[in-house]
Amino acid sequence: MKFNWGTGIVVAFALFMGFILFFVFRVQSDSKYDNELVVEEYYKQERTLQAQMDREQNAAGLVHKVQIITEKGGVKISFPEEFNKKITGKVSLYRPSDQKLDFEIPFSLSGHHLLIPKSDLAGGRWDITVDWQYDGKGYFTHEMLML
Repeated sequence: MKFNWGTGIVVAFALFMGFILFFVFRVQSDSKYDNELVVEEYYKQERTLQAQMDREQNAAGLVHKVQIITEKGGVKISFPEEFNKKITGKVSLYRPSDQKLDFEIPFSLSGHHLLIPKSDLAGGRWDITVDWQYDGKGYFTHEMLML
């Protein structure tokens, strides 16, 4: 068999494709590289987008907004003081780098503050969403924190 430029290009191209496919199969089969969805039930969550946007508008219209503050003991969520103690809802803590650390905390306030202990949170980036209701009106606040 004669080895010329055409044969060399075909061999080089085949080796390059094999090299790329090797890494694709390696990443797909290795459990160290987790290929999970960012959010469970993505399409189900997408359908509720308009209701969430309405709750965000309600929160933006407040004079005193919900404040999410990092303190020594944990993350403190302060609700407006003009609302009395009938605030209910849930706080969702989402960790973009590891789905196993995500969790939700339902709450019914007896004061104007909610404290999430730092022992429950690993260091790094957290996306915190507060979905709460007062007198039948829904509010939604979203913030990113670095711990």
